[in-house]
Amino acid sequence: MDNQIWVGPNVLPELARLLASPAVGQVVVVVDANTVTKCLPLLEPYLPAGYRVVEIPDGEEYKTLASCETLWAELTEHRADRHAVVVNLGGGVVTDLGGFAAAVYKRGVRFVQVPTTLLAQVDASVGGKTGVDFMGFKNQLGVFQEAAGVFIDPRFLQTLDLRQLKSGYAEVVKHWLIADADAFVRNRSIGIMVDDWTPIIEESVALKQRIVAQDPLETGLRKLLNFGHTVGHALESYLLQQPGREVLHGEAVAAGMVCEAWLSHHKGLLSALELDRIETFLFSVFEKIQFVFLETEAIADYARQDKKNTGAVINCTLLEGIGHGVYDQAVTLDEIDQALRYYHRLPG
Repeated sequence: MDNQIWVGPNVLPELARLLASPAVGQVVVVVDANTVTKCLPLLEPYLPAGYRVVEIPDGEEYKTLASCETLWAELTEHRADRHAVVVNLGGGVVTDLGGFAAAVYKRGVRFVQVPTTLLAQVDASVGGKTGVDFMGFKNQLGVFQEAAGVFIDPRFLQTLDLRQLKSGYAEVVKHWLIADADAFVRNRSIGIMVDDWTPIIEESVALKQRIVAQDPLETGLRKLLNFGHTVGHALESYLLQQPGREVLHGEAVAAGMVCEAWLSHHKGLLSALELDRIETFLFSVFEKIQFVFLETEAIADYARQDKKNTGAVINCTLLEGIGHGVYDQAVTLDEIDQALRYYHRLPG
């Protein structure tokens, strides 16, 4: 089972062929409360007889070791050996968590990703990052482990509401801003009014693959993919601890991109005109995330735990112009606080 990525409306027969291999033992499908009813029926005809289903609750708050234990218990109770294959059917929570749980069960069993959200199709399921949240911090525990295959069927996007679609779109925009200025110019007038997502998904996946291939363990170039995530993860993590105020990952990343574009301008890397273009476009798609001015310091403090940091230095990915990301840019907590205050003052 080689690591390959298939994109398009006819990819599930490829999954069926892969799972029919004599080298495949038990097949366990990981779903959440949404994908078990909305997506599993589409996948079922391509699964082998005797597959098992493990359902985890829906939502970022369940991306935990406790949910992993549910999967590990199922695998253990049914004597799944090292020939088992875990099929992760869902968005970023399912693909991250299922991949992590598979990667450590019996020191690693194979898993395949069948991403059902735009966010998972263009980002979370591609690149070999797996993990869970811990003590309130995003992806605090995890491993690098490539999936045996990724099967991206745009038809699953028909199961999403507009908010979930927008959340995934944030990662598409991120790819344009760090490495494809032409795509940003070409697509910003279209927004999410897209008839066929296949070309956009293919373009986004190809861009991420090119970066990951050069730096699979995120020691350098791959850090570009974290644009918007230093502030975004801090904001997402903070609000996750505030019941009723949780935001989707892409919504937090969109806010993070505004803040980190401002930091880029603040440091003389990005022109005022480019900052305005980024803000205008992002606010045309995403609603502004609401928080109290006095919370900015507490939100910024979450950036201390960012995985890109070196010791006490907070390393951020910024923009040296639209389409040109630069990584390992040192920022201070005070600068992140200023960026959040800037965001807070913007109309919206």
